[in-house]
Amino acid sequence: MGYNKGLHGYQSALIRIHQISDWISIALAAYLASYYVTGQFSLSASTTATGLIMLLFAVFLFRPIGMYRPWRGEKKSRELATMLVAWSTVFILGVVASYAIGLLAAKDRELLICWFVIGSVACSINRLVVRIALNWVRERGYNIKEIIIVGDDEITQAVIRRIRQSKWTGYRVIGYFGDDDLDMPVKRLGSYNDLKEYMEAHPGIAEQVWIALPLSDALVVQEIAAQLELTTVDIRYIPGFDGFNLINHSVSMVSGMPVVNLSSSPMYGFNRIIKAVEDRVLAFMILLMISPIMLALAIGVKLSSPGPIFYRQERVGWNGNPFYMLKFRSMPVNTEVNGVQWGNAKSKANTRFGKFIRATSLDELPQFINVLLGDMSIVGPRPERTVFVEEFKTQIPGYMKKHMVKAGITGWAQINGWRGDTDLNKRIECDLEYIENWSLVLDLKIIFLTLFKGFVHKNAA
Repeated sequence: MGYNKGLHGYQSALIRIHQISDWISIALAAYLASYYVTGQFSLSASTTATGLIMLLFAVFLFRPIGMYRPWRGEKKSRELATMLVAWSTVFILGVVASYAIGLLAAKDRELLICWFVIGSVACSINRLVVRIALNWVRERGYNIKEIIIVGDDEITQAVIRRIRQSKWTGYRVIGYFGDDDLDMPVKRLGSYNDLKEYMEAHPGIAEQVWIALPLSDALVVQEIAAQLELTTVDIRYIPGFDGFNLINHSVSMVSGMPVVNLSSSPMYGFNRIIKAVEDRVLAFMILLMISPIMLALAIGVKLSSPGPIFYRQERVGWNGNPFYMLKFRSMPVNTEVNGVQWGNAKSKANTRFGKFIRATSLDELPQFINVLLGDMSIVGPRPERTVFVEEFKTQIPGYMKKHMVKAGITGWAQINGWRGDTDLNKRIECDLEYIENWSLVLDLKIIFLTLFKGFVHKNAA
């Protein structure tokens, strides 16, 4: 236990800091909302009472929702999503309770909307600041959790290497147990069979034991777990997934059984609701704003050549289901009557106006209608025609994984320049990276970057 320089064992104090900072964020949001709406940096009696009701709900609900569970080493996006759920729950319950007892009236609607928005931002900033502060402290050797690794192969070396490279997570490896020596400056504490004796002789030396062994060594893992039955340490199993094409891998409980998810869509539960709200709200707002532009483009298409304004093309979307994607028509009618081929966009026949709208990606604007209808998302992998999906799915590793989310108007591949006639393998790599790391923050980042470098591009033809 001599490794720890302080803060170790003060988990309750850290939770208290988190709680107080959350309460301050909610109160500060109320004052800022009041200033924005009334011009006064003060609260009315009814608003103050509503705030106290919300704080009361926060005291009882934030912890059960998971706001104060250990987030050490986990994604910031997951913590922020939990925070948003917790704040939304507390806010809604507080407002409903206040209306029920007559504290609020219809005239308070603007204040409440501002309060919710500012509260979401304030709580998010608060969580990030606390997380950054804890990471800074841990990088300097405080608030450390000592762990022991069990394993002696490439998986073990990869785990130890990752821990040593990520000092901000606050883990320190005391040593490892295994039958073979590792080519690393880490102390070997004994063989697998020595683990039980060592833990009994050194109680409290480590808070966690990480078993880093491949799935094929299931019996060995059972034996190691049996040796640790009489200890109080946390036991974690890190299986080796070499050779697996993993997407959002995790462990969940199904019918009381632990299930390892090797490949799963991030669009489930609350994530699916967030994505749907994001798409519908933004698509509706964007369509309102660009409706004059779309009217002008529709007139341009109609005047440039005879035929329909929109071009409907079958594409493959979420879960491999086909849908008809809309575009402004950029080619003369019957251009593809003799069949289609992938790529070579610059060699395809376009009207003069069609070349312009393709080069500027303005032909894609009708796809916001697809988003509003639920066929597409604003952000996601670009969809491909059914005939090409059948061809590529057996040629490109992980190709069908891109259909684990809705197809998008823009995506991670597009803002990184992989569009048009570029390397399809690179595009799929970007698509899978997006699915693996999906978050609302990432979606907003992609939308923002699309505004600056996603429309006009040398590969857009």
